Amino acid sequence: MATSTNILEVQTQLNKLGFNPGPLDGIWGRRTISALRLFQASKGLQVDGILGPKSHQALFQGVADNQHIIPDELPWMAEATRLINTMEFIGNRNNPVILDWADDLDIHYPGDEVPWCGLFVGHCIGSTLPEEILPTGLLSARAWEKFGQKMSPRYGAVMVFWRISEQSGKGHVGFYTGEDDDAYRILGGNQSDSVCYEWVSKTRFRAALWPTSAASLAHFASSRMLDRALDLAAGGNSLFANANAGQHPPH
Repeated sequence: MATSTNILEVQTQLNKLGFNPGPLDGIWGRRTISALRLFQASKGLQVDGILGPKSHQALFQGVADNQHIIPDELPWMAEATRLINTMEFIGNRNNPVILDWADDLDIHYPGDEVPWCGLFVGHCIGSTLPEEILPTGLLSARAWEKFGQKMSPRYGAVMVFWRISEQSGKGHVGFYTGEDDDAYRILGGNQSDSVCYEWVSKTRFRAALWPTSAASLAHFASSRMLDRALDLAAGGNSLFANANAGQHPPH
């Protein structure tokens, strides 16, 4: 049976083979992506910086007890999870982490009082999938309806919801992590002014989308039925039962 591989293992193996991924920190950043692309080129693989099955198999070929076939985490979801509890600052100050996301994407962003759910998704996708084309006007949640490829909701999919009304043009966007009969559990930014999980009603669902450049990873993702009561009882990272989640100021 295939076992999973975490990012630190990948960085360590790349480094061992002479492809410098930068700090061995478990973060899927640009230097790790660059190292993987160089490795892929050296093996005659598709040079896309995506840790798909063929790249995994080649990277860990000959490693003792190797059954590394699938990644432990989708790269953009690893980044999203790493940023849990990132919060906007109260008052006139801005969280420099959030501002840096906009700078890295070369987007004018005046401050974290401006809704940033789309910016969060843009950062997670853009920083881990350098070949992926991001939607124009990505600060607008509904702009993400034109992103990637449409598919059924599954772990890691970009999920777009309407807000106020379906015709308003306003919305919310985040990543699918699970569902029950009535709502999706979304990992997103600007949810109660932070990066956290929230349950969002299925009645507000508009689209589920997958990064085109990571199509090879869609096969390993699936829907996940969760027990919302147990999920909320687990506490931990601000899990909200509010089916109207994402009702932040208009954008």
